[in-house]
Amino acid sequence: MNELIKDLGLLINATLIATPPLLLAALGSCFSERSGVVNIGIEGMMTIGAFTGAVMGLTTGNGWIAFLCAGLAGALFGLIHAYACISCHADQTIAGTAINFLGPGLALFLCKAMYNNSSDTPAMDPSCKLPKLFEGVFPTGSFWNNVLNVYAVAYLVFILAFVCWFVFYKTKFGAHLRAVGEHPEACESLGIDVYKVRYTCVILSGFLAGLGGAFVTLATINQFRPSVIVGQGFIAIAAVIFGKFSPEGATKACLLFGLCSGIKSLASQSNVVSPNLISMIPYVVTIVALVLFVGKAHTPAANGKIFVKSK
Repeated sequence: MNELIKDLGLLINATLIATPPLLLAALGSCFSERSGVVNIGIEGMMTIGAFTGAVMGLTTGNGWIAFLCAGLAGALFGLIHAYACISCHADQTIAGTAINFLGPGLALFLCKAMYNNSSDTPAMDPSCKLPKLFEGVFPTGSFWNNVLNVYAVAYLVFILAFVCWFVFYKTKFGAHLRAVGEHPEACESLGIDVYKVRYTCVILSGFLAGLGGAFVTLATINQFRPSVIVGQGFIAIAAVIFGKFSPEGATKACLLFGLCSGIKSLASQSNVVSPNLISMIPYVVTIVALVLFVGKAHTPAANGKIFVKSK
């Protein structure tokens, strides 16, 4: 019985480590998609956030400053995507694909330039990473230590999910962003600045994706590597579709995908099943979820459609 409780604690811990980067990126994607701008560049924004977080963690020695800087780096990429899609009327899918190439490419180039041609950053000291809650309060390996002594951001992310829900459905800005994603022409006729709303949402999307990437390098591991994100941005986008483009739905989907990643992490410690098969679990669940629910999700009517402001 004690062994079962211990394993349950380890599973909860693994889920709380795997969920935050997905949820941060998914919440960002919700803002962009609901405002009418397709953002498949989440993966690239997460990657540049992961790199910036690692570099700033090594430079400043402060995990919170590094975390914020990573968000700003992601926001810069969000601004690039917004300018291309909103002001230049570029194809949003192609622009997002370009971001997905630019993020990892720039991160690798800068990493090699800064760290003696190495594709990895040096490992960070634990003091440079994000802080944990209840450090040293509970016995190591106990159930409560596994459940409660996790990185503070892991719990703050769920508070942020509630804040996003509140913004979406209880504020004037939320009403505007949802309306802009459905009928931008009608919104413009009512005096709503469609470009301003969309720019704000896409930049915010990049900011949150950057934070999601930084969580990986500042909490999950202690350095940047080119493969550090490995498709998490696309899983976050799948969570948004699975969750019907709503913050609450995306949160539930990310918890499911995070649980699958947690199961993968624990199962990989066993020699019963091939590690290669185990590593497929999150991606197989993502594909199954998309097959079952993609047709049932209500995509914003103007999502991906070019809007030209009237003279």
